[in-house]
Amino acid sequence: MAAPCPPRRPISAPCFLICFLLGFVAGLFPFAHRHLHLDLHLPLPPAPTAVMEPFRNPSPLPLPPPGDQSPLPPSRDPSPQPPPAPMATERKLLLVVTPTRARPLQAYYLGRLAHTLRLAPSPLLWLVVDDGAASRETAALLRGCGVMYRHLSSPDALQEPPQRTRSRQHNRVLQQNAALDHIEHHRIHGIVYFADESHVYSLDLFRHLRQIRSFGTWPVAMLAAGKSKTILQGPVCNGSRVVGWHTNEKTRRLRRFHVSMSGFAFNSTMLWDTRKRAHQAWNYIRLLDTVKEGFQETKFIEQLVEDETHMEGIPPGCSKIMNFHLHLEDKGLVYPKGGQLTKNLDVVIPLNHEVKHTVTFSYGQKEEDISTSLS
Repeated sequence: MAAPCPPRRPISAPCFLICFLLGFVAGLFPFAHRHLHLDLHLPLPPAPTAVMEPFRNPSPLPLPPPGDQSPLPPSRDPSPQPPPAPMATERKLLLVVTPTRARPLQAYYLGRLAHTLRLAPSPLLWLVVDDGAASRETAALLRGCGVMYRHLSSPDALQEPPQRTRSRQHNRVLQQNAALDHIEHHRIHGIVYFADESHVYSLDLFRHLRQIRSFGTWPVAMLAAGKSKTILQGPVCNGSRVVGWHTNEKTRRLRRFHVSMSGFAFNSTMLWDTRKRAHQAWNYIRLLDTVKEGFQETKFIEQLVEDETHMEGIPPGCSKIMNFHLHLEDKGLVYPKGGQLTKNLDVVIPLNHEVKHTVTFSYGQKEEDISTSLS
């Protein structure tokens, strides 16, 4: 009979633990030089995007440019880094409000103003308010203007009695108040400026508007109704302080502030924040349609500021004309409905008659006449 096998000795726990640790360390040893910076004289493979250079400077510090004798900073004690440059302040948003209506020269006026606003520094939001419901003509013009815009409507003009809607000035007040309602309802922070579409503006005006803190004003050149002279209306400034007014009106004693609607701008927070105003007598700031025509500007400004000490004249000295008020009329002009022709005009020139044009060509000493006809 075969001898029975001796019983197996059990493996002790300390021996098993030592063997496990030795195997674990041996498995991690090939990767240890990558993380522990061990010198195993094994060069690492280059990165896929690395560029192999024939010569590399062994110095760990970059060499100074030629002619620069400044000492190199020590490798173990680097010099303190300069403080980061302060971040540039963000530009204020310009809220340009423009009332408009469908008429023969609307495409010309809005197109010209759109080209000006495209050149103005951003950010800029163009609030275009239609007279009554939003029209297709205005929407088509705005879609290709290249300016960030919001097309608003003035439905209050349609709800007014007929005797009130006959006044164009009354409708403009409703349009401007519709834009102010939109700004206050959405709490849009920026500089509010009423830009009429028939005026001419300089790009310097939009640069100076962002310098306004609360309320700013400047002089405006106005072409007289007879187009025979130019009237200057606006502030007289000593630096940025308003000390008087340019005016050519007989009612100068009745008006408090001699400013046109396109001659001032203000911070939009003044519409809802009473702390931004000079006085707190008004809680709801809007243009008034109950005052006489020509007094809407001064009555509106009286709701924002108390006197000239709370105004800022721009630019300093108020000696630069940055926008012009032109009196152009478009009465009696042909205007296709919707900006499109649905039928031919009343007068059509037929093309079935013969038209002769004689052109003389000279070749040195020889002249030749050529006649052409259009039939």
